[in-house]
Amino acid sequence: MWTAVAKYLLRTKVHKDFKDLLQTKVHKDHKIQTLLQAHKSQQNYPRDFSLSRRPWQQASGIVQPLQALTMSAAIQKVETLEENQFVCVHWEDGSESLYPSVWLRDNCQCPACFLHSAKARKLLLEDLDVNVTAKDVGLTENKKVSIVWSDDHSSEFEAAWLKRRCFSECARTKVQEELFLSEYQYWGSDLQLPTMTFEEVLHSDEHAYKWLVTLKKVGIVLLTGAASRQGELLKLGQRIGFLRLTFYGPTWQVQDKVDANNVAYTTEKLSFHTDYPVLQFPPGIQLLHCIKQTPTGGESEVVDGFYVANKLKQQNPQAFQILTSTYVDFTDIGVDYCDFFMQSKQRIIEVDEKGQVVRINLNNATRDTIFDIPAEKVKSFYAALKDYVDLLNSPDNKYSYKLKPGDVVVFDNWRLLHGRQSYQAGTEVSRHLEGAYADWDVVMSRLRILQKKVLSRK
Repeated sequence: MWTAVAKYLLRTKVHKDFKDLLQTKVHKDHKIQTLLQAHKSQQNYPRDFSLSRRPWQQASGIVQPLQALTMSAAIQKVETLEENQFVCVHWEDGSESLYPSVWLRDNCQCPACFLHSAKARKLLLEDLDVNVTAKDVGLTENKKVSIVWSDDHSSEFEAAWLKRRCFSECARTKVQEELFLSEYQYWGSDLQLPTMTFEEVLHSDEHAYKWLVTLKKVGIVLLTGAASRQGELLKLGQRIGFLRLTFYGPTWQVQDKVDANNVAYTTEKLSFHTDYPVLQFPPGIQLLHCIKQTPTGGESEVVDGFYVANKLKQQNPQAFQILTSTYVDFTDIGVDYCDFFMQSKQRIIEVDEKGQVVRINLNNATRDTIFDIPAEKVKSFYAALKDYVDLLNSPDNKYSYKLKPGDVVVFDNWRLLHGRQSYQAGTEVSRHLEGAYADWDVVMSRLRILQKKVLSRK
């Protein structure tokens, strides 16, 4: 009998302890889930903007500079959650931020873990315990978060550093927009061509910043007042960092040439295209400087390829699917800066993992005769491509202008397609543009440096 009683009491005790433990865990899990849900439900920035809404564009077409991000970074208290796998920071504005312990340990800012002179992590990933937990947390006298880890290493984090790296969806969106300026201003034939002066961009950080922000958001900027001679684009290259060297040289001369090695070096009409899809990583930026202009013909045309691709997606989803999934062969063979034999495979419309259009790869002149798809799919591809090209050429979507000597047009070669009207050939060169390329990595690097400079003065 006593054995039965003992077993009953033991079962009762175990049940009570388990129930208490479960309630505690449910309470903590609920807090974690509440925080995670709050992080997701905070208001987010819209990704796209309609043509009728241009909150950042002034009458000149220039984008208004970003305002510095203001974040309240005063800490009220700090605690651990979920068996010390998370550190929760309570801010004095009433908000809370949740940081995974493994991420904090990986990003320890002490001299043993981080090389401050290079702004680079020293801690090796093979030395990181992914199951690390925060053994003790607190606030220092100067309100830094202090953590002692389960491996007995100690870390301190400044409040502003943590606030900027908050994992809430709203905070992450704000920082990503500041870093990448990923929200585009789409346009059609109603484009207000953004215009600035060449000298202002060269000599004023604020104007250079506005130039690059507008280039990223709108995709095109016209600079006026450059000298009508070769070499002016090299100055812009130095302003951003450096230009991109290609098989056509550091810069190249667009004019009528005998035995032209590129269709641009003729007087004929150029259909809408992006440059260099024959490269696996096409240049992100194109610069064209007008040195001499023909009296008749030679008008330039541009179209927002992203805007039109989104239209195609709405109007003909099947065509959009074909152009975002079919790899097309491109080729370019010849001699210029050196001899070359280039080959690539690109999708006409490149999309990211979220389905957003990130690059257009379309050049009818260098689209190869080799086509690596089954014969039965060829006609469907042509139909899809023709639908996209017809949309590109719609009067509602394209914008025409004519460069004057001294004008420099800079545009996004991943987003915009450009073309040219034919002009009359003469006994001497009647139209002369100098061209160059730059990469978005170089441009965005300069933009962020200028952003830091300009916004720190405000």
